Formats: sequence, C-alpha cells, structure tokens
Amino acid sequence: MISREYIESLITQHTRVDGRKFDEYRKIEIEYGISAKSAEGSARVKIGNTEVVAGVKMELGTPFPDKPDEGSIMVNVELLPLSSPFFESGPPSIDAIELSRVTDRGIRESKALDFKKLCVRKGEKVWLLFIDIYPINTDGNLFDACNLVALAAIRDAVFPKIVDDKIDYHEKTKTKVPLTKLPLACTVWKVGDTFLVDPSEAEERAANARLSVVFTEDGKICAMQKGGDFPLTEEEIMEAVHLAEKKTKELRRHFT
Repeated sequence: MISREYIESLITQHTRVDGRKFDEYRKIEIEYGISAKSAEGSARVKIGNTEVVAGVKMELGTPFPDKPDEGSIMVNVELLPLSSPFFESGPPSIDAIELSRVTDRGIRESKALDFKKLCVRKGEKVWLLFIDIYPINTDGNLFDACNLVALAAIRDAVFPKIVDDKIDYHEKTKTKVPLTKLPLACTVWKVGDTFLVDPSEAEERAANARLSVVFTEDGKICAMQKGGDFPLTEEEIMEAVHLAEKKTKELRRHFT
C-alpha cells in the first residue's frame, strides 16, 4: 500500500504516482445497455481502474400529496466488499449514503429530469425511478464515477409498457426517460496545499479536504458537497470551483 507520506512527498515535487498532471483525469469509458434484460436502463463507467455499473428500474407508485403530478427518483449506492478491501458487508455506510445523496442531489436540483412527464394519472399513479449503483472495482474518485454512470443509465432508459394498469417488464416502449440536462460533477481534492482531480484511492486517503461541484451545460452550479476533515478558505473554494467548472466542460465530450 502506498503511504500518505509518499503521496505528499510526490505532490511537493509537482508530480503524481502515475505521472498525470494535477488537473488530468484518467481514461474514461462509458458503455450503455449492459443489462438490457433486467433493467429499463443500464450503464458501465470506467475511470482508470475504477469501474462502476448502474441500473434503472421503474415502478408505478403513488405521488407525494404536495406534488400530485410528478414522479420521483431514488438513488442507492452499494459499496461491495469485492470492489475494495476498505468496504464491509452490512447496512449502508456513511460513505455509501453520502455518495447516494450527492448523486441524487445533482440530478434533482438541476431539474435534469422532467418529473411531470413521469406522471401517469394525476394524484394516482406516477413513475418512480430506482437508480442502483454498484462499484465493481474501486481505485478512487467514486463521486464522479457515480455521477457519470447514473446519468448514462438514465440516458439509456426507456419506459416499459403498461397493460391494465400494471407494468409489463417483458415489453418496452420506444419512449425514452425525459432527461433534459446533463448535470456533471467534478470533485476537487486537496492534498497538502495542492488541488487535484480524479485521485487514485491512495491519493484520496492522503487528502485532507474535497469539494464536489455539479454544473449544468450553461455553467450554473446546481449542487455542492464539502468533505474531509480540514476546512477550505473562501479563496480555496473559488479555486476549486473554477477547476471543477473547467473539467466538467471537458467531461461533456463523453456524452456527445
């Protein structure tokens, strides 16, 4: 295992273990439709050695009383022990809950989904989208990987048929889920006095602070999440935000 001290010493020499620049992502791959028979939408994302898969399952449910004509989503990230020696079986950990909420918030607050188009019958039936995310191999940067794979799985999703008020999961329509925006996340990590993106697992464990920032296509911030044990100054936050904005613009080419 690479020590924190070694990572910090490399950073002071303006380098990283794999030779990347501080603002450089590893190779990103997005694959759609990996589970076409068992999910309404699915995707796999690889960022370097980090690999995550996601599936979208759709159910009919009752809308919330204050939003009778809107459907909803639920994001769940399960940190499987097979993907990292640092994950354990059992109830969702704090890390899993945070990953789920940050991913959910970026989609929900950006209005990326038109929830009104998920309404089947006002006040009675709406579509509920369950987005389940599973890391297969974890080597850092799950925040950005979960964001990418959730959007890719939603983008892949189509509605199943409704027959006599029940879902026929064996037959799909040609109607895509109404994804109108792509709220992309970039998480900026602070190691020592240096900001970097897309850390390996070893770099993450050497970091003392992080800031996840989600941007829409027009450069608007729709969600943020601060993590780590150390605070960030106002100037550091602005520096991290500007870096995240730059990198999310680059990430968009993977969705063209």
